[in-house]
Order: sequence, then C-alpha cells, then structure tokens
Amino acid sequence: MGAKTTISVIKADVGSAPGHTKAPPELLDICSNILNESEKSGLLIDFYVTRCGDDIELIMTHDKGVNAEPIHALAWHTFEEAAATAEKKGYYGAGQDLLSDSFSGNIKGMGPGCAEFEIEERKSEPIVIFMMDKTEPASFNLPFYKMFADPFGTAGLVLDPKLHDGFVFRVLDVYTGKTIELKAPAELYDLLAVISIKSKFCIESVAKKSGEPAGVVSTSKLNLIAGKYVGKDDPVAIVRCQSGFPAVGEALDAFAFPYLVAGWMRGSHNGPLMPVSLKDANPTRFDGPPRVAALGFQLNDGMLEEPCDMFADPSFDHVREKANEIADYMRRHGPFQPHLLDEKDLEYTTLPQVLERLESRFK
Repeated sequence: MGAKTTISVIKADVGSAPGHTKAPPELLDICSNILNESEKSGLLIDFYVTRCGDDIELIMTHDKGVNAEPIHALAWHTFEEAAATAEKKGYYGAGQDLLSDSFSGNIKGMGPGCAEFEIEERKSEPIVIFMMDKTEPASFNLPFYKMFADPFGTAGLVLDPKLHDGFVFRVLDVYTGKTIELKAPAELYDLLAVISIKSKFCIESVAKKSGEPAGVVSTSKLNLIAGKYVGKDDPVAIVRCQSGFPAVGEALDAFAFPYLVAGWMRGSHNGPLMPVSLKDANPTRFDGPPRVAALGFQLNDGMLEEPCDMFADPSFDHVREKANEIADYMRRHGPFQPHLLDEKDLEYTTLPQVLERLESRFK
C-alpha cells in the first residue's frame, strides 16, 4: 500500500466585478500568494488557483486526508484575505460565500463549496476538475449518471472489463442530510428515481465497488445554510479518468448536451448549461447562461502538471450554439414557468418577500 494523495477543491465567491461576472485577477493573486507560502512550509504538496465566473477555486494536493482542519483553515483564511481586499475595492458581493464570522474546524456548512477525495495514485493518474457557475450541486446528477452508469455515454461500461462491474453512487438528501448508496447497474432504476428529483437529491460521490474513489461533488446549499437567498451554490467536482474509470473523452462527452439546470438570474430560473473554456467563463447574459468549465491535470506524486483547458475545443461549439438557442427560448417566457423555477424551489429566493406582502389581500 503506497502513500496516499488528497485532492481538495474548495471554492467561494468573495467578490466580483462587475456584478456577478468575474473574480478579479488581483483576488486570484492574493490566493496564489497565500497558498504558495503554504506549499513552501510543507502543508501543501502543490496547488493551482483559478476561477469560473465570479467563483475562485483553490485546487490543492496534500497528504492530510479529507476534512483535514489545517487544509480547510487555510482555505478559509485565504478567502477571508481575498474578501477583505474585495471589500476595500468595492467589488460586488464581497465575502458573499463566507457565512460565518470565524472558522470552526471544517469549511463544510460555512458557505464555501468543497469536493475532495484521498487516493492511492496509479502509475498514471489523470483527473478532471469541473467547475460550474450560476447553478446548484444537483446539476452534476445527469453528467455523473452519463459518466458512470450510461453505456450510451461511457462505452467502457460495455467494452472495458475494468468498468464492467459498474459503480456505487452515494446520493444526498439536501433537506435531511441523509445519504443512500445505490449500485449501478444493479439498482439503476432506483438510482434514476432518486437523482432525477434534483431539487431534493444530489450525487455526493461515486466509487468503484471496492470503495476506490471515482468522483466527488461539492454539495453545500447556501440557501439552506443561511436560511435565505445569498447566491447560487456553483458546485465543483473531481473525476478520475482512464484505466478502470471513464476515459477523459467519455467524462467530457457527458456535457455535450446543454441540459437544463436551476439557477441563472437571482437563482430563480431554469437555463441551459453551457460548457466553456476558462476565457469564456464570464456569464453576462441575464447573469448566465449557467456555465461549466473543466481543467484536466496529470497527477504525479501529488504534483499537478500544467492543466489542459478541456472545453477549449471546437467540437463543443455546436453545444454552445444549442445552449444559446435554448437560452433564447427560455428567456421568451419572461417571469413565467417553466423558465421561472417551481414555487417550492423559490422558497429561499427573494420572491417570498413579495408574496408575503400580498398575503393579506387574498380573500
């Protein structure tokens, strides 16, 4: 049994300019400088700082395991420093995702999103980091199903003996905090019955039947933590690829259909998820449409090789074109459903304040 490596992706919106468009480069520089000092001190093996829309992503490797207090404390401190500068500069939503006044041992439940797993590295360890903006954790339900359970998406489930036994999905009920594990393909229909209700259930992680991690998703729901609408969750995910896992191309192909997700403007609308390169991860139209960006890394003894911008590929141009068509169609509904979310899903947006004011006039 060799040494294990932990990959932690922790993200937060701590300020944007203008509005909810883009995390300013100076905030990323602050984060990079702090993580660089932590790498020098030996806390981190390696790191990479990037952003998707107005969210900053800290991609870190270390040997401390998941839920490690020193790593989570580092991320919290880093975001606090960036938020302080954002506030001084008057950037929009400064410190938006920092829902506590002080760190309490684990960043989960405090606002920032976190996806991490501990693995024993293979001889070659390709991973892909997916980052979404203007949407919710359950937006990974459909692509994770296609990656790890759908042979029409991942041909290796049929052709590769290493994938043929399938995977185990851990699904979270975001309202109760309870989880359930469902096997694919044995319990495929039960799995679909649950994850199709994305307002309530979201995939938390996927593993091989041996327990070896395959993929993980950040599942923080900001509105449930704060008790009111404070911004979208903008989840991140990590996926292992090749040699017993979906090929890189199979993982990416799961985003070749611009499916509808909840979020977009004021977190109150359904819209198409558009796969984009990092340079195009600047949602502006109606604060959207919702975006997903992806960076591919080769992990080598905990070191992150220079990443590849996975959606900077013209083969995804038709997906983006279709997403824009769908955006046009959905926007023509204006404030009407199905562009507007269902009433229950609007419970933690700003709409209830309007309805409460009108309550006494209903006779």
